Amino acid sequence: MSVTMQLIINGKPRSFDAQNFTVAQLVAHLNLEGKRLAIERNGEIVPRSQFADTDLAEGDKLEIVGAVGGG
Repeated sequence: MSVTMQLIINGKPRSFDAQNFTVAQLVAHLNLEGKRLAIERNGEIVPRSQFADTDLAEGDKLEIVGAVGGG
């Protein structure tokens, strides 16, 4: 039996087949590894150094912003 977790990412509901999910696992799942990102979870910035240690919970609200280069 699979367990589904609902998260709100950039204002849109998303479902994931996971019971225990970290920010690092979410980044990998979304194919965002190696990109320059800022991630906010429930109104608080998650430092990149804490991605692997930050567990996500049902209903968490995340904002994911990627840095854009150029000039």
